[in-house]
Amino acid sequence: MMPLPRALPLALLLAATPADAATLALKGDGGDAWTFSKAVEGTAPPDACDEVLVASPGGVMPAERDGERFFATIRLHEGGNEVRALCRRDGAEQAVSEAQHWTVRVRDVPKAWVRTAVTDAGLVLDAGRSEPALSRPAPVARVEWRAEAGNPAPLLATDGSPVDGNAAKRLTLRTPAADGTYRVSLRVTDALGRTDTAAGVFRVEQGKPVAVDLRREPPAWSRDAVVYGVVPWLFGPRGLPDVTARLDAIAELGVNTLWLSPITGAPGDDFGYAVTDHFGVRERFGSEADLKTLVAAAHARGLRVLMDVVPNHTAEQHPYYADAAARGEESPYHAFFDRGTDGDVTHYFDWKNLKNLNYDHPEVQRYMTEAFVHWVREVGIDGFRVDASWAVRERAPEFWPRLREELKRINPDVLLLAESTARDPWYVTHGFDAAYDWTDRLGQWAWHDAFDDPALTATKLRAALSVWDGRTPVFRFLNNNDTGARFITRHGVERARLAATMLMTLPGLPCVYAGDEVGAEYEPYGGPRAIDWTDTHGLTGHYKRLIALRLGENALRSNDFRLVPTSLDDRVLAYRRGDVLVVLNHAEAAVVVALDATGRMDDLLTGETLTLSGTLTLPAHGVRVLKPTERRTAER
Repeated sequence: MMPLPRALPLALLLAATPADAATLALKGDGGDAWTFSKAVEGTAPPDACDEVLVASPGGVMPAERDGERFFATIRLHEGGNEVRALCRRDGAEQAVSEAQHWTVRVRDVPKAWVRTAVTDAGLVLDAGRSEPALSRPAPVARVEWRAEAGNPAPLLATDGSPVDGNAAKRLTLRTPAADGTYRVSLRVTDALGRTDTAAGVFRVEQGKPVAVDLRREPPAWSRDAVVYGVVPWLFGPRGLPDVTARLDAIAELGVNTLWLSPITGAPGDDFGYAVTDHFGVRERFGSEADLKTLVAAAHARGLRVLMDVVPNHTAEQHPYYADAAARGEESPYHAFFDRGTDGDVTHYFDWKNLKNLNYDHPEVQRYMTEAFVHWVREVGIDGFRVDASWAVRERAPEFWPRLREELKRINPDVLLLAESTARDPWYVTHGFDAAYDWTDRLGQWAWHDAFDDPALTATKLRAALSVWDGRTPVFRFLNNNDTGARFITRHGVERARLAATMLMTLPGLPCVYAGDEVGAEYEPYGGPRAIDWTDTHGLTGHYKRLIALRLGENALRSNDFRLVPTSLDDRVLAYRRGDVLVVLNHAEAAVVVALDATGRMDDLLTGETLTLSGTLTLPAHGVRVLKPTERRTAER
């Protein structure tokens, strides 16, 4: 058991400064700390001291000794902390060390938790899991519930009182009058006046309350998500303000989610994955105020905002790595970095400038958790594309469920997208809501070679789509930051138009990447060059129609997906999405294809009505998105 701190006044310690004080020393001079409980060590002359104490704002702790070395675990407070070692002999103070200075970067506040449960009495909101602060604990003195804006109906307690302002730690609700998703917020205040907020979510389905399993269930809004990838320097020299200026045009496409490429600190012209500051906006893109403006403007237009976050590594220019490289084991960050058997810091693939973090170190896990939390709390970010999430899994798989729990505690609607293959269901059962459309080979796009030979395109696409498990939400794309030359550059306008139709009619989260809608041609890592937004290929209207169709047809946003055999499977790809039949001719010539489809059907893209009797004629690169006429009429 750890001994209790002794409350010796620091002034008494400072009074003890005999000549041999220099031989008593703490190792290092301190730095940033991502913990309230810090292990420190130092050296003391063994004959001069029969006891060594270490004093911090959290108290005075006796040290364990091993010859000249001593060790202690001290308590720190939020913000700045001065720490000194004290040598004592025969009950008298002999020497005091030079000070260490630790800056704790973690808030010392209570932690609010919302439990939701469906009971015989109704739906219960419970604040009982809320916790006191870690460094200076004080009991939770007050709770306050709020119904968040946008709920489908008012929320009332069983006694008829409103939820807003209710101070009960356990609150039972009447079942709301309308089906839908409901959010509540909880604010807790401790006896020292410190506060924290959290949120909870539940659903009402067919008049009955349903608890949401935040460990596994993706946010409800993600079912309808159509993502637009944003690279700030492709929008103009100002970065974030130039993105904000284009939000109306982006929103007019019909997309509802922005994915910002890395916008945190990075050196020079690096794309952004060499991170020098996980908490700050890159100066060349603007300020945190510019980001807040962008997020607020996006939210006003019904757009959610995802950030690209890099948890696996830092750039060699990151202050922590620079300090560790310069000072070796004397650096407080020496153990923050993953090291091989030779003691050298490991790096990400062949990029020797990208230094892998050590996820066995609890402060690294807390540092990264606080980085994610910062953007949710301070800026209102709605979710994250998590770079190299597979690499962190290899070293510390427990981190992702822990991160999810903390983020969902704060905002249950946060989305977590893994840059890892959706063919591995592990990710959506261990912290993530969706994963990439990759093969089993790391980083390989599932459609990587499907379009190289038009004679094999349909066959290869069918093979790629047949392995989907029907449950894991898939992040689908034609272009992203890693696909090199744009799809339209490699395969031409007509095939780009056809592929976009497929993208928007498959299950998953489709992504339109910066400039796809105007046929922009560039290399993402080719350096800053603003996009020419002139739509020379007439693609913008095509994307608008496809997105409107997707958002207007429930079947296209469902997980219902069945491949349909045809007489020309080497050239034609067909699949059903509920009662919608999608047929795509990937050949460079017109075809007449036989398939199991008869009767009057409406083409949802063109508005034409066709009568099918088991065959369908398609032009080169032609597509039909068909729905039985009688069902469409009934829906109207």
